Amino acid sequence: MLRALGLGDLLTAVPALRGLAAAFPHHRRVLATPAALAPLVRLTAAVHEVVDTDPLGPLDDSLAGADVAVNLHGRGPDSHRILLDAAPRRLIAFGHPDIPESAVGPPWYATEHEVLRWCRLLQASGVPADPTRLDLPAPPGTPPPGAEGATVIHPGAASVSRRWPTERWAAVARHETNRGRAVVVTGGPAERHLAAEVAGLAGLPASAVLAGTTDVLGLASVVAAAGSVVCGDTGVAHLATAMGTPSVVLFGPVPPSQWGPPPDNRRHVALWAGQFGDPHGTEPDPGLLRITVDEVCTALAQAEPITSTMRST
Repeated sequence: MLRALGLGDLLTAVPALRGLAAAFPHHRRVLATPAALAPLVRLTAAVHEVVDTDPLGPLDDSLAGADVAVNLHGRGPDSHRILLDAAPRRLIAFGHPDIPESAVGPPWYATEHEVLRWCRLLQASGVPADPTRLDLPAPPGTPPPGAEGATVIHPGAASVSRRWPTERWAAVARHETNRGRAVVVTGGPAERHLAAEVAGLAGLPASAVLAGTTDVLGLASVVAAAGSVVCGDTGVAHLATAMGTPSVVLFGPVPPSQWGPPPDNRRHVALWAGQFGDPHGTEPDPGLLRITVDEVCTALAQAEPITSTMRST
């Protein structure tokens, strides 16, 4: 199973991974993905082994000759060729005109929701997959200090076009502290300066900055313990869905109909101004900038934080 992408990409493929686990219970199920995601992969209970793989990098020799190779990475042709180079006996993949071996695969729909896309791929090959099976158990152990019941603010995103301005995140943080909520700011190691800037503008203590202090399992622990999460269109939004933590997610160039939380789950609120743009742009998306601090604060006030009693049920 090839899904050599990021955090959100992995989490949107969880229903597909579980569908494959049910369909091939006696096979050794291996996921080709970055090794950093392995702790989260184990929480799915659908995969036996992770083999470290770079995006569109060659597969490890140990994966040659598999009974089944499943392209959960993209539409091809490059990802198709990577799997075919490993000489599997069967390929499950979307149809691509440049790859004759994929001719029996279903068509690719560019505007399809990412979760539904991979379930449909499997269903077309006779493998049932339930797109609602997005949940993951909370990681074992104690979450980082300050995370329990806190509002998690995650200001970063892979591209500038999906990053809401720092001063607006700080305004949301101040609003939450004024409501009596603890606030922590998360991010990867490269986003620590961004998180520190948000915390500084909001008057939060340095201890509120968790960015760069956790690995992927630690971040999942923070989200699982939190009362609510507010973030952009990035992997942490999918982590909130997986952990069942109420969330407010800000969308800019890409609509929530493609990457948003389940629309029928009231625990998660997707805010979008209705404008399409460049998801890889180098300036904040105009549609994203139309989302106001008041809108975000109102949505957060409506998202009831998770309590220990609610978690136990």
